[in-house]
Amino acid sequence: MAPHEEANLSVGQVAKRCGIKVSALHFYEEKGLIRSWRNQGNQRRYKRDVLRRISVIKAAQKIGITLANLQKIFKQLPDQRTPDKDDWAGLSGQWQQQLNRRIAYMEKLRDSLTGCIGCGCLSMKNCPLYNPEDTLAQQGTGPVILER
Repeated sequence: MAPHEEANLSVGQVAKRCGIKVSALHFYEEKGLIRSWRNQGNQRRYKRDVLRRISVIKAAQKIGITLANLQKIFKQLPDQRTPDKDDWAGLSGQWQQQLNRRIAYMEKLRDSLTGCIGCGCLSMKNCPLYNPEDTLAQQGTGPVILER
């Protein structure tokens, strides 16, 4: 059976099942994250595995993984297949590490938010940071204290 013969889900069916707009499907396809086939009436049709692929996309986006990162990951899969159980184990392990780093950063931000944003701006009236001549600028841009 040819791949296009298995592609029998319409755009509307996939959008409804995945809880996304049809325009999102078109966007994902444009970015190479999913693919469709055209039927004899030139309408897009999707294979059932697109549901899992979109679920991976949505899960990744919720934890801050970029679409560009997903493109790279999907391109590394043999024949750009949909991630299987083993692929998911590897991906989720990587993403868990990234998420842990983001959580640690957010906790640090939360804990210092009322005192100082760590940038050395000295614009606060009661700044706990003494930063004469903006010496923090030598360490980098932005909230350098939070980046430590």
